[in-house]
Amino acid sequence: MLVQIELQGVRLEVPSQSPIMMLQEVGEGERVLPIYIGAPEASAIHYATEGIVPERPLTHDLLVNVVRGLGAEFSKIVITEVRDHTYYAELHFSFAGSEIVISSRPSDAVAVAIRTDTPIYASEDLLKEVSRSPVASSAESEEEILDDFREFINSISPEDFEG
Repeated sequence: MLVQIELQGVRLEVPSQSPIMMLQEVGEGERVLPIYIGAPEASAIHYATEGIVPERPLTHDLLVNVVRGLGAEFSKIVITEVRDHTYYAELHFSFAGSEIVISSRPSDAVAVAIRTDTPIYASEDLLKEVSRSPVASSAESEEEILDDFREFINSISPEDFEG
């Protein structure tokens, strides 16, 4: 079964400064699928989400132009699985009455999806395996986290760190 997801954003993990693409379940679901991506792919996704059109086409723009130039249309993007810490995705497009499926990296697939307004899906099995609940982002919950941290700091002493 496929579950529709959408790009929530690309963030930098602290302290490594590695980009992480955050995909969130659409609708009432709250699962988030975080996937580490490369800096060039993060830039390509950023360009697309911000509507930045480069003077010359980037690789993802070129792919979209070629597919459309051949008369095909993207129908969906599917994040299918993770194997050995590597995520896999598929580009689905229609051409001459046939459905064509091409293997892809998730970051490239999402970069294409953002450019073409193509729906993004993940397999239910993948979401069950690796998704996370979103971190609460309200000011109140941030304050609660800070209060808990202050309480922890106030409860420790130097002796707690002696071997």
